[in-house]
Amino acid sequence: MSPVIIWSIIFVLLMGLAYYLTKLVSRDRPDGNRHDTGLAIMEFGHAFPHEAIRSLHVTADGDAIFVRLHDNKAGFMKSHRNHYSCHLIEPGRVRVSPLTNAKGFSVEFLDSPSQNGVYKFGSEKEAAEVALWLLDNYVSVADRDIEEPVRGA
Repeated sequence: MSPVIIWSIIFVLLMGLAYYLTKLVSRDRPDGNRHDTGLAIMEFGHAFPHEAIRSLHVTADGDAIFVRLHDNKAGFMKSHRNHYSCHLIEPGRVRVSPLTNAKGFSVEFLDSPSQNGVYKFGSEKEAAEVALWLLDNYVSVADRDIEEPVRGA
């Protein structure tokens, strides 16, 4: 056999192996989640090292992750295949609108309009929870510090 034929066979075998491994890696995991939340946590930690993550809520398509932080702060991560763009949601800088489907909502980020969109979750409960703490984040810090009058005498 000539060396060209041998190298061609080796090349075809390597391409077949690469294709097989790519398909093997890209298959859905047993828990049904195709997206690597571990990578998302690491990237958010690099972007905001002084923020502690309380919980993550991944959209149904896995393209976005809403992050609940300590002290009732919120963050957002948008997937760009092999990395995430991360930002903190400042109080009063997000608007949430309901959809006819209770499993999602529309979000308008006033500081990052490129992230605006409709986000749907796996369940109504998860969508409601994320919407509630986004709306809690919507209340400005100054409004939270208003003291309530003392009742009773």
